[in-house]
Amino acid sequence: MIQSIDYFAIAPPLVLALVAGLVLLLDAFLKPGPKVTTALGLITLAGVLVAGAFLIAQALRGETLATFCVPGDLAASGPAGRPCSFVVDPFTLIFAGLVLAAAVVVVLLSMTELSGGRIPVGEWYFLLLCTLVGAVTLPASRDLIMLVVALELVSLPVFALTALRRYDGRSSEAAVKLFLVSIVSTAVMLFGVSLLYGMSGTVYLTQLAVALGGGEGQAAMAGGGGAAALGGGGGSAVLGGGAQAIAVSGGQALAAGGSQAIAANGGQVLAASGSQGLAAGGSQAIAVDGAGLLAGVPGVEVSPSVVAVGVVLVVAGFAFKIAAVPFHAWAADVYQGAPIPVAALLSVISKASGFAGLMLVLLVALGGQVGLWAPMVAIIAALTMTVGNLLAMRQRSAVRLLAWSSVAQSGYILAPLAVQRPEAVQAAIAYLVIYAAMNLGAFAVVMMVSRHVERNELDDYRGLAYRSPAAALTLAFSLICLAGLPPGLAGLFAKIVVFREIVQGGLGWLALVMAVNTVIGLYYYVVWTARLFTPAAEAVPGRGARAGAGADPGGTLPGGDRGSAKSESEPGRVGTAGNEGEPGRGGTAGSEGEPGRARASGRLPGEDGAVEVRVAGGLPRDGGTVAVWVAAGLALVVAVLFSVAPQLVLDAVTLGAFR
Repeated sequence: MIQSIDYFAIAPPLVLALVAGLVLLLDAFLKPGPKVTTALGLITLAGVLVAGAFLIAQALRGETLATFCVPGDLAASGPAGRPCSFVVDPFTLIFAGLVLAAAVVVVLLSMTELSGGRIPVGEWYFLLLCTLVGAVTLPASRDLIMLVVALELVSLPVFALTALRRYDGRSSEAAVKLFLVSIVSTAVMLFGVSLLYGMSGTVYLTQLAVALGGGEGQAAMAGGGGAAALGGGGGSAVLGGGAQAIAVSGGQALAAGGSQAIAANGGQVLAASGSQGLAAGGSQAIAVDGAGLLAGVPGVEVSPSVVAVGVVLVVAGFAFKIAAVPFHAWAADVYQGAPIPVAALLSVISKASGFAGLMLVLLVALGGQVGLWAPMVAIIAALTMTVGNLLAMRQRSAVRLLAWSSVAQSGYILAPLAVQRPEAVQAAIAYLVIYAAMNLGAFAVVMMVSRHVERNELDDYRGLAYRSPAAALTLAFSLICLAGLPPGLAGLFAKIVVFREIVQGGLGWLALVMAVNTVIGLYYYVVWTARLFTPAAEAVPGRGARAGAGADPGGTLPGGDRGSAKSESEPGRVGTAGNEGEPGRGGTAGSEGEPGRARASGRLPGEDGAVEVRVAGGLPRDGGTVAVWVAAGLALVVAVLFSVAPQLVLDAVTLGAFR
């Protein structure tokens, strides 16, 4: 039988995949050069926008789309419906829209990163588009196999993106760390998925929910010592002697003698003498004498402990992907070693994909196991926000601070998932959307500054408001929103909504932990913001040039590079007297330096008379920085819109949350 495919439903990831192939072909046949680099970036951006247009068309259509479904003659009817692997519903539209919106900013940042010529352009955009294909596919995945494949499609290209910066030891180290962490998390998750499949006999999330006790139906109380019978979707339940029976989707269940029986999708089950039986998919099961048996998997007993282990392993696998404690140690090193566009991708697109997959598994497939995973998620959320904030307080590097801040924000997003309320899930999604806009704005400004300093530490941002007011205001507003302070009302609103849902859900202790961590987070956000508006020291006698130092005829260099007389210039460092400096770095007296950079004398740094001078003018703007300014502007506009009308964000995601 030939399975029909709804190409309109899969149009967004299909467009991205086709553009990825086109970019790779063009890069192979066109002569490398600045024009080709710009053209490939624009083609990639156009592909993202076209995919977004198809996504908008799907939203305007106003109906759920499904494809890759089990043929009708092979699927049993019932409340779970015909199982499908790819479903476009409001949940899918929200997460895919978030991914594509963030992708526009990441592509713009990539155009700036690639303008330096150190990274292969075609390979970069091909891998980036492959990541986006997985990120758009993942929220539409409705079976365990497609979930795992889509999640790996998000993760695998990022290894190569991290290491594409040639002859950079830090990038190579970050790529290896990310690779090792990812394969471990995938192995852990696959082990958990295999256990869940073994206990349920199905990979479809809706059928998994029915098999593990998460099915729908009408409840009816019956006699026989307070016994309960649940029948739904044409199912029938017969019980007696204090037993409990559940039958859904045309199943038949018979329970007696204090036993429990569950029948789904046309299955038949008989349980007696304190036993437990589960039948699904038209099978038959008989359980006696306290035994547990799963029909459809001959000889396999239903073991609650095995199901519990599977749930724990799946949650642990997703915790690696979102950098939740105790699986967070990789985050700072990878963010710092990766190119900044990749760090932005990891903090927003990869994180959003991880949360989408986690929500699908927990709320769709494992809704009946909420008593098992909800306390675990609450503890992980508390640890994640606490550890992330405490480590962020100690950072001097801007990228490392954003990395640990991202870990802390993951804790805030996780917290509502521990509450068994649909409104709590809506709060988590709204927080994720608002966080994405603010974080992308911060990374855009960090990208600007990183092009003109070497170490990109927090001290390099001192006095940025005097050198580049637009960049400073964008970064300040993003940080204030992340902190949850006015006028960043979007961040404040997001925290209040999450806090309210946690309190109403009865997790007062978790609300207290979140309140304390919010105060801790204020410290490093406010300290960084204050540096932006603190005037930089004009001259400090007796010290050499530091990162962020400006042009000075007395021997200082921009970016913190230092030269000495009659020494050989190291690749990637400044040239010295008589040597040619690398393009893009400062040159010394008698050497060829980049236009717009400083020429320094041959004196050693720190000699008498050497001074430290901060940049008095604005950030230099060349052709490579136009794209990053556009990215920062887009992020700022969205952040302001969210702050003006934050309730609209919650209203928009309400349709996409699980009810």
